Amino acid sequence: MPIITSTYKRPPLYLINGHFETIVPSLWRTVKGVEYTRERIETPDDDFLDIDWIKSGHKRLLIISHGLEGNSDRHYVKGLAKLFNTNNWDVLAWNNRTCSGEMNRQRILYHHGASYDLRTVVDHAVQFNYQEICLAGISLGGGQTLRYLGEHDVHPLPAEVSKAVAISAPCSLIESANTLKKRGNWPYENKFVKRLKGKIKAKAAQFPDIDITGIDDLKTTAELDDRFTGPIHGFKGAEDFYEFCNPMPFVRKIQTPTLLLNALNDPLLEGECYPYQLAKTNDYIYLETPKRGGHVGYMQTGSEFTYSETRALQFLEGRIVL
Repeated sequence: MPIITSTYKRPPLYLINGHFETIVPSLWRTVKGVEYTRERIETPDDDFLDIDWIKSGHKRLLIISHGLEGNSDRHYVKGLAKLFNTNNWDVLAWNNRTCSGEMNRQRILYHHGASYDLRTVVDHAVQFNYQEICLAGISLGGGQTLRYLGEHDVHPLPAEVSKAVAISAPCSLIESANTLKKRGNWPYENKFVKRLKGKIKAKAAQFPDIDITGIDDLKTTAELDDRFTGPIHGFKGAEDFYEFCNPMPFVRKIQTPTLLLNALNDPLLEGECYPYQLAKTNDYIYLETPKRGGHVGYMQTGSEFTYSETRALQFLEGRIVL
């Protein structure tokens, strides 16, 4: 499909670069008036997922997948949930394993390639007889969504799944992971490392054979993934882990209309995270790359909602003019 010309002008003036556009909303943005009803569902491997509903009796459903170390309470999830619900959509925001406030039962945690859990959520939602189901994934959740859509040859999609949006999605995971090595990206690295260490320690308390000796000496996500996260999920190390989780091979196979919205000044994306050539040759990929936006930022002056949220609604309702 043709590459979409972005209509995003710029963020508020105080957000002077991609880092400010990323960090300020993450720390200070709040979305009020979102009330969920929680449901716990079982997975095929005897684990559980906590999913949060807004059911208003509408015929369309939006399923939202959150980012790394996020959950359904993050501002970017609630922003989408509120905007879509006020526009006659029901909403389901699901929490990855370990992200809902309670440690999961199985040895594994969650990762970029956990499309199997998104599949469990979608299959559960189908039974409620919605006429249309659309998907929205943010950051890691965007990667999970892209992978889920691209697995249709092995796992056929339900007929109800019609469109999708991936926002700030690391569709080239290896290149995205490499951005954490940049000097200016230490705030993101430190946050991820601290939270992931806590979860690995909690998992070791459940499974004492997980040896966490030396974990506090590790400084980077790559070191954690090489020593712990990768092996816990059955991989030799970080390289093997990232290769498996990389969404790009699945993006190429997508046959569901999908908007990929990645800002050019996103500090956590580079290289093939902006797949221009693919967008020109795949009739189902709609690529929009605004100059500004940061990572899951896209703040708009005078608006409760971000550009990415309003753009997602426009795309999923068929209101974007190419």
